Amino acid sequence: MQTPSLELKGSSFTLSVLHINNDDMAVVAAELDAKLAIAPQFFIGAPLVVNLSSIQNNDFDILGLKEILTSRQLIIVGITSASAQLTKKAKSIGLAVVKSGKEASSQPQLPKTTKIVKQNVRSGQQIYAKDADLIIIGAVGNGAEVIADGSIHIYGTLRGKAMAGAAGDRNAVIMAQKIEAELVSVAGQYWLTENLQQNGAAPSGCIRLEGESLTVESLPL
Repeated sequence: MQTPSLELKGSSFTLSVLHINNDDMAVVAAELDAKLAIAPQFFIGAPLVVNLSSIQNNDFDILGLKEILTSRQLIIVGITSASAQLTKKAKSIGLAVVKSGKEASSQPQLPKTTKIVKQNVRSGQQIYAKDADLIIIGAVGNGAEVIADGSIHIYGTLRGKAMAGAAGDRNAVIMAQKIEAELVSVAGQYWLTENLQQNGAAPSGCIRLEGESLTVESLPL
C-alpha cells in the first residue's frame, strides 16, 4: 500500500513564551537587544509564542513587533492571551493564535539520560545536553556556557553561564559547589551577577524556579 504524501497527526512541542509588557516598540527593541547580548546562541532561532495579556492598547503595532523579532532571527509561532482586536490583527498578518493551558500533558518530558563532562569548561566553550541532565566535574570558567534540557550539576565553581530547562522544563535546577555566575537561567527565567548578589546567592547553592521567579537555596557542600 502506498504511503500517503501527507499525514496530519496530533502532537505537542515545548515553546518559549515572550511576554510583552510595554507598547513602546523602541523600549521593547532595546530590552530585547540587551537580553540577546547576554547569550545570543541560546536565543537565536528560538521559536516563540508572544503573550500579549498585558497590552490593553488595541492600536498596538503587532506588525512592528513581528519585524523586530524576525530581524533578530527569532521565529514567531503565534500569539496568545490577546484582546479580540489584537487577535484579529495578528491573524491578518499571518500569525497563529495559540491557546494557553496548564494541562499536565503539555508539560515537557523529563530528561531520559545524563551527560557527564569530566573537565573544566573554558572561556568560549559551549556544552549542551539535549534531552538530558548535565553533570560537570570541574569548573565553568568566565565566558563559558553550559546548557541542558534538564538540570545542571557543577562539582566546581560556576563563573560562566548556566542554562537549565532549556526546552521548558520548569522543574529543572542548577546546583553548584560555588556560584560566581555571569548568568543563570531556568526555563527561560534568568538572573545576572547583580541579581545573584542582590538575592544573597550562597557559596554553594541550588537555583530553581518558584512561581515565575528564580530562587537560590544554600547547600551544605
